[in-house]
Amino acid sequence: MNERASPTSASAEVSGRTSGKWSQERRLEFIDFRLRWDGRLNRSDLTDFFGISVPQASLDIARYTELAPANLTYDRSSRVYMASANFSPCFDTSDAHRYVNELLAQVSGIQPGPGSFLAWAPTVAAVPSPGRTFRLDVLTALLQAIREGSALGVLYQSMSRPKPTVRTLTPHALAHDGFRWHVRAYCHTRNAFRDFVLARMLRVDGFQPAAADAIEDQEWHTIVPLVLIPHPKLSESHKRAIECDFGMVDGQVEFQCRQAFLFYALRHLRLDLEESAKPAAQQIALKNREEVEAFLRARSTSSEER
Repeated sequence: MNERASPTSASAEVSGRTSGKWSQERRLEFIDFRLRWDGRLNRSDLTDFFGISVPQASLDIARYTELAPANLTYDRSSRVYMASANFSPCFDTSDAHRYVNELLAQVSGIQPGPGSFLAWAPTVAAVPSPGRTFRLDVLTALLQAIREGSALGVLYQSMSRPKPTVRTLTPHALAHDGFRWHVRAYCHTRNAFRDFVLARMLRVDGFQPAAADAIEDQEWHTIVPLVLIPHPKLSESHKRAIECDFGMVDGQVEFQCRQAFLFYALRHLRLDLEESAKPAAQQIALKNREEVEAFLRARSTSSEER
């Protein structure tokens, strides 16, 4: 089977009317989202998206008005509900991260329009990125192995060997390093948990008994804090700009990272650059670098199967 999948391929389009059986709470979230980001809502928004009747749409709006009477007013001239000046969202799904993520999903072709709460959207562009493809039969087999707790034989093309070799893996999770999809798996050859790039798996060779349990993957389950600060050699104005970029409080922000992901996280954040790198290029620094490097030393360079 030679069919390959791209991580940016759009999913099959699903009409909003297939959502007619969604609960009223989901429809209230929709009302909240549209008022928050479009500033207006009418009954046809609900009937078109959910495939419900006009009386049901009226009941949903009435229910939302009971929950948040100060959030909307009815404009009789245009026959629409308008968000009030002191609107305060009732649901977490109306937050800014949800909104910009939906914009990104649309411009990336990840999610079809009818599946999104977005109505009007501004012009949005994203930096192009080379697509990373992988075989559909490989992904299907990996999912089955993870679900059933079994091992899987694969033909794997590593970077360190000129020809692909057969490996037996016990996978337990999928992972994305910001650029590529990996599978986290116990390698029966190396007797260790490692990361294998999906695109380099050329063939699957059947299922076998597992050799390890996911609970044994200590690097996967160990969480390491990454405390980011503006690069100390930046000017004060540049430091303030970086603090705004990363939402820093009191000059720092903390992220939680799996130990297995440290190599990828530092590379993604450009924190793998040498200390001599120009501050303008690096922009941020690790406040707890010694702690993080200790966790890095406790594992292989990246644990990626090369």
